[in-house]
Amino acid sequence: MTTCAQRLIELLEAQGIDTVFGIPGVHTVELYRGLEHSRLRHVTPRHEQGAGFMADGYARASGRPAACFIITGPGMTNIATAMGQALADSVPMLVISSVNSVATLGRGQGRLHEMPHQGQTLAGVARFSHTLLDPEALPEVLARAFAVFQGARPGPVHIEIPIDLFAAPVKTPMPAAMRVFPPAPAPQALAAASRLLGEARRPLVLVGGGACAAATSVTALVERLDAPTLTTINARGLLGADHPLDLGATASLPAARRLAREADVVLALGTELGETDYDLVFDDGFELEGSLIRVDLDAEQLARSQIAELAMVADIGLTAEALLGALEPSEDKDRPQREAGRERCERVRHELALADDPELARYLPLFATLDEVLPEAIIVGDSTGPVYAGNVVARRPAPRRWFNAATGFGTLGYGLPAALGAGLARPDLPVVALVGDGGLQFVLGELATARDLALEADTTSARPLAILIWNNDGYDEIRRYMSADGVAHVGVDLAPPNFAALAQAFDCRYRQAASADDLASALSRLDDAGSPLIVEIDALAWCRQLEH
Repeated sequence: MTTCAQRLIELLEAQGIDTVFGIPGVHTVELYRGLEHSRLRHVTPRHEQGAGFMADGYARASGRPAACFIITGPGMTNIATAMGQALADSVPMLVISSVNSVATLGRGQGRLHEMPHQGQTLAGVARFSHTLLDPEALPEVLARAFAVFQGARPGPVHIEIPIDLFAAPVKTPMPAAMRVFPPAPAPQALAAASRLLGEARRPLVLVGGGACAAATSVTALVERLDAPTLTTINARGLLGADHPLDLGATASLPAARRLAREADVVLALGTELGETDYDLVFDDGFELEGSLIRVDLDAEQLARSQIAELAMVADIGLTAEALLGALEPSEDKDRPQREAGRERCERVRHELALADDPELARYLPLFATLDEVLPEAIIVGDSTGPVYAGNVVARRPAPRRWFNAATGFGTLGYGLPAALGAGLARPDLPVVALVGDGGLQFVLGELATARDLALEADTTSARPLAILIWNNDGYDEIRRYMSADGVAHVGVDLAPPNFAALAQAFDCRYRQAASADDLASALSRLDDAGSPLIVEIDALAWCRQLEH
């Protein structure tokens, strides 16, 4: 007899899921029986929020979803924040939870972990939430989830299973795994887009995280158009580390905004044109005056934030390849006189003068050191000063090597657990968690998960994790806002813990860094042992030595 829990494991394996993050509970014991003989790897975080952030980091680093097994009630409210972050950034995540038995649903009898409407609560942070009432319907519901992951705008999907159905028999045979292919652009839309782009004198390309899987074709299209390109934070590195047409995530800065206003045709690929990528100064100052072409998998998103003249519901890679085929090469003599894209980019870079910006100066040696010592690393950030700066100045050699929680939902506590998920997804690359002392204290327990993963025999081939703590004694970003608004510093000046003692308690290596040389020395020894490396950067000392 195959039970519902066993069939769930079989279906996950068939769909390519290889990693599950979860904390067992009394309501999910039967679900864990199904894991006993499976190929799925189970990772136990110290909090369900950590499970969600780990699944998020896993997906961003690899492009593949992971699963979370979460208990009824408090487990679901704990993971809701991580689901909100994943929803905001269109990150695929499959959340499987228990819920109370079928006969007790909605009756308010004070059952263990009972919530009045658990599925409705989680629906607000998911692409959809489904309560399974018939075990035979499980393949259909999971197929819906993977249809979202593969063919639509991805995000978290929640499936809750009543505890009395985990052991229920499933009689229908195991179905074949469904594979969904995303839509290709309509020929009429391609013709119109290629005509607009072919006639453009000052084209501009906006690239979002939805284009990460299509780096090669998007780069070729940018080069064919000879168009300056603004990337979102989630698309950092898509054009490579030093592409002459890449202006990075500078859309909130005056010079880049002038470039956007002057563009006569703008091609937006896989970006929601949201505030935290284009308006970080919060003045609604990012304006497009030229013809806007938008390409996205979400039809409704095409009508949000900026109304397009031409909108395509289509896969970014398929669209970029089709446009490459439709556009004439740049040396075509009949093409209208076009301003050289590289020259336009150089003018913007000169105006931006990022290297001379005093707000960024303190962080530039940090990123120069990371580039020198760990050029291939995945850098996963929390909401902290170096991450805000890195969103503008960090150089990455490929997509999926820079992501953080400083945008979108903007939660604290993301960096460490998401970095753990990234390391599991890409054991071939070094991973750096770039966190602040305040944000790290949200998830200190996940240092134990980092230790566990380092001790597991099958992770010996993985690179050790580096955890860089920017210690500025509290919530410095909020302090700055308070100072600017004339508000007293209440609740933001926090005494940090003894990170050296914490490192020892969690079997991590520990180093201090007050300069770029100190940081380089610490990171150069990252591979000397398998245990995680904690590097505490004294922000005040770091800035002081830069002044001298």
